[in-house]
Amino acid sequence: MGAVRGTRPRARRRPLIPQASAQEGGWRVLERHASPAALHGELPDPEGKRLVCVCVPSVRAVVIGSAQPAADFDGERLRSSGLGLVRRRSGGGAVIVAPELQVWVDLFVPSGDVLAEPDVGKSFYWLGDAYAGAIARVLGQSSESAAIEVHRGRAQSTPWSKVLCYAGLGAGEVTVAGRKVVGMSQRRDRSGAWIHSMAVVGPQQGELADLLAGTSEHRRAARAELEETGLRHPGHLVGPLTGELLDRLP
Repeated sequence: MGAVRGTRPRARRRPLIPQASAQEGGWRVLERHASPAALHGELPDPEGKRLVCVCVPSVRAVVIGSAQPAADFDGERLRSSGLGLVRRRSGGGAVIVAPELQVWVDLFVPSGDVLAEPDVGKSFYWLGDAYAGAIARVLGQSSESAAIEVHRGRAQSTPWSKVLCYAGLGAGEVTVAGRKVVGMSQRRDRSGAWIHSMAVVGPQQGELADLLAGTSEHRRAARAELEETGLRHPGHLVGPLTGELLDRLP
């Protein structure tokens, strides 16, 4: 896991949830403020029970999947942008994380739980439904709120989806008016499953294209894949969307 470089951490703002540790139905809820490297480092002990972590990154970083080659990205371009490279424990392609520009929620579901679906693809559906309901409530009566879909079925891949998370569409992931807004990945062991999820509020995922290794044509093609992703709404939606999502967890 690479070190994170970037701007100094911003001053902590009003918490996204009322307390650092709270209870939402059957879920223990933690709000974690740290660097992306720390948030993807040692995960909290779920103690064999449901746990949801609302992750608030203090700096910007590129986060790559567990098996993704770091060589997908140009080290010099990362350094000049003030971005470090962080590896998460679950699979999938890369994302950019930044303060106040996404809802980043990691959830642990213990083995034997009613939500512990054996089929890996179907195991994302309940969370996709919760995100879809939360997004609909936050967007209100808009044209976008009538075009929210949870993807059920086989993954839809592109030549870029192994490199860039938001260039493909997997089970349980959410689109709004055809734009991918929520991405998910998962890691399982005998104790249960950690589901890593993120709803993108701003357009920052397009910046990933400029950080890729290779030719300028390669980067332009990648940017075209990422142009229509995320809600593209101001960051003030992060707090309300987080609250609505927690309210909808089963």
